Formats: sequence, structure tokens, C-alpha cells
Amino acid sequence: MSKFLFDEFQSVTAKQWKQKIQVDLKGADYNETLLTNTNEGISIKPFYHQDEFNQLEVPKTPSEFIICQTIFINDEKTVNILAINALGRGANAIKFIANKYFEYDIVLNNIFPSTNKNLTIYFQLNFLDRDFIVALMDFVEEEKVSINIDIIGNFVKTGNWYFDNNKDDEVLKSILKKAQNTIGILSIDVAHYQNAGANIVQQIAYALSHAKHYLDFLFDLKKNKDLELSEIEDIAKNMQFNFAIGGHYFFEIAKLRAFRVLWQLLLQEYKLNCQANIFAEPSLRNKTIYDYNVNMLRTTTECMSSILGGADVISNVAYDAVFHKKNEFGERIARNQLIILKEECNFKNADFAEGSYYIEEITAEIANKALIIFKGIEKKGGFLKQLFEGTIQRKIHESDQMEQQQFVKGDLVLVGTNIHPNTGNHMKDDLELYPFVRRNKRETEIKPIIAKRLSESVEQDRLIKESFS
Repeated sequence: MSKFLFDEFQSVTAKQWKQKIQVDLKGADYNETLLTNTNEGISIKPFYHQDEFNQLEVPKTPSEFIICQTIFINDEKTVNILAINALGRGANAIKFIANKYFEYDIVLNNIFPSTNKNLTIYFQLNFLDRDFIVALMDFVEEEKVSINIDIIGNFVKTGNWYFDNNKDDEVLKSILKKAQNTIGILSIDVAHYQNAGANIVQQIAYALSHAKHYLDFLFDLKKNKDLELSEIEDIAKNMQFNFAIGGHYFFEIAKLRAFRVLWQLLLQEYKLNCQANIFAEPSLRNKTIYDYNVNMLRTTTECMSSILGGADVISNVAYDAVFHKKNEFGERIARNQLIILKEECNFKNADFAEGSYYIEEITAEIANKALIIFKGIEKKGGFLKQLFEGTIQRKIHESDQMEQQQFVKGDLVLVGTNIHPNTGNHMKDDLELYPFVRRNKRETEIKPIIAKRLSESVEQDRLIKESFS
């Protein structure tokens, strides 16, 4: 087009729009009628305009996202077959989750060495063992691997260290000194904060403060001449941030963009020059066991938010992950959702979001509010100190309770659960996994932060009624 179509129309200022809206409201209050207030303290306006356009410079995002398949390690030979199958059917990466030692040579058989230069293998090890991890690192050599060690994340979830604070630090120090520049060691489990009920602004602030604890740890090692600055930059470059993406579509896009901006600012303070690595997956917080097929719709929009927010790697969640053991059908559907978005819908990166008045504006607002919380945490002694004092736990609990009340009132809607429920849907005999929070009383150093789905109490009531029907 030699001439832009809209140049033929007279431009309208933001002030003129507001005046027109006020006339059409016929005396109704603009703020009360048309502004929507979110749990983050952000007011969503009825329109966004270039006259009031606030745009941050968001660091470069990947040209296209990587599709990852998550596999839990039980039987090594079976896991190896599943991984090879997933890589042959659309996945570009594999995330292995393990609760105990495993035979990594069997798990990775015929996967490394790989001719696929983009192939990355992620490990989520729910244990800390220096000898095992170093042996695993030696086995994968120069391949792209992320070990995902997060001793603070484990402390947050369980309330206890793996061993104790000093020994955990010593083990981590030993592993870091052995790391090659292609292997990621550190990770930040931001997803747990989201699944426990933290709002978007809190998630970013806690992610930054959580990560800063590790940066300070690294620079303490440099001060003691255990690490060089170049080694720290390699570690920071490969540091992985694991985000859970909820159902607030545009805000979740803005969340990842705002985080990239703030992470870049924080790295500049340490004179480090690298990008954030974002691993995203749909939240479990809004997933339901009743009318479970709706979960496919939820994960589709959440994956779209991940893509448009600029995630590097996305691992989808199966629609029945909450209550079924992993199965071929659920995993295939989850993987195909991402393939369809990428190949058929041509959603590959964050380019679509850039320049949107609405997304740019809420990106800036979220970033500003998260920065205030982050500075407050650091001013009061840092993330670990705030955990010991119970401040982080209390703030997340308050946010969780606010969401729970909104869910009970029907202001926060989960279709098929608290609105339009299918009363003929019975689940008592279909539960292969226990879908609710298990409360095990144990002595802990801090109060752990527990992930919980919004619909649990409603579902438990329905299951009880099923038992008597």
C-alpha cells in the first residue's frame, strides 16, 4: 500500500476520546464504570492511546521458541524411549525430572551426541548430590544441558535445606567450579510462587530478589578467588528462570517482558552483559478435575501468552495432568498444541506484542511496581532474611486468599467449576493421582510456601457428594 489507509481519517487525541466517552456515560462515573482494578493494583483503562504511550526497551527475545517435553524418570529404559519418541514427534528439548539417582547413560542413550544444534536437555533434580551431578556434567561434556539447581527454591518449598545452609552452599560452590560454559547450573523456580498464589508483580519481584541472592553468592566466590568474572558471566548467561503462566492473557505477556527489562537492569549493576533464559509452562493453579477438557483451552491461551511474552522454551501441561498419571494421549495433545501454535498459527516469538499500546503500558506499570517491591526486600536485608521473618510467605498468603475469595464469589471464573458446572460429570473413580494438597506435619526452619489449586475445596465437596449419591 503506497498510502496508509488511516491517514485519510482525522486523528483523535486521547483527551477527545475521554470527552466523547464521558458524554456517552450520561453522568455515570468514568472511574467506577470503566476502570477495572487488578490484584496487582493496576487499573485497566477502556482504551489506550499513543498520546499516553509509555514504552520500555525490552531486551531481545528469541527468534522462535523451543518446544520442550517434560518426562519424569522412573524406569530409565522406558524414559529413554519416551524421550526419543518425543524428539521425533515435534519436541526440540526434553526436561527430565528425578527424585532420586538414576542411570543417566541409559536415560540419554542415543540422544547425545546430537546433530540437532538446538537440542537442549533440562534436568530438574529434586535432590542435591555433588558427586552425581559432577559425573552427569562430565558425561554430557560440551552438549547444551541445564542442571537446574535451586537450593533457595527447595528451601521455599520444603521449609528446610537439603543438608544445612553451609553444606548446601559448599556443594553448590564445588559444582559451579566444575561447570563448563555450555552447561547451565543455577535456576530460579518462579513458577512455585505463581502456583502458590503470588500475583504477577510479586512473582517478578521475588524472582529478582531470589536471583540476586545467587549473584551475590557468585561475587563472594570471585572475592575469594574461587571464580573469575568471565566464569560468573557464563553462569549468569545460562541461569534459567522457570515461570508458570496463568490465565490473565495480556498481563502474562507483559509479565515476561517486564521481567526481562528488570533482569537487564539488575545485571548492569553487576556489570554483566547477558540475556534472561525463560522456561515457561502453564500454571497448575487454575486447572480443574471437573470439566477437565476446558484445561486444553486454558493451556492454549497460556502457551500463547508465553510465546508473545518472549519465552525461550515452553513445556505444555497435559489437560489431565492434575489427576491422571502421565499418558501418551495427554502428552501428545499437549505437545501438538504447541506445534499447531508454532507451525499452523505462525506464533513463533514476541514480535506481535511489540508496539501494542495496551501491552506496552501494562509492561511498564508491572515493571515499576515490581521494582518497588524488590527494592523494599533488599532494603530490609534481602530475600533469605525476609523468608526467615515470614514476610514473603505472608504476602503470598494474602494474595492467595484474595484470589480464593474472588473464586468463591464468582468474580474469578473457572468455567465448569464455579460457573456452568456439569453436574453429570463424576470423577471419583477416575482419579489416578491425588489432586489436592497433602499436609504433612513436620518440623521446618521456615514456613514453607505451598502450591494450591483454586478449585480444590469445591472439588473435594463434589467428591464427597459423589460418595453418598
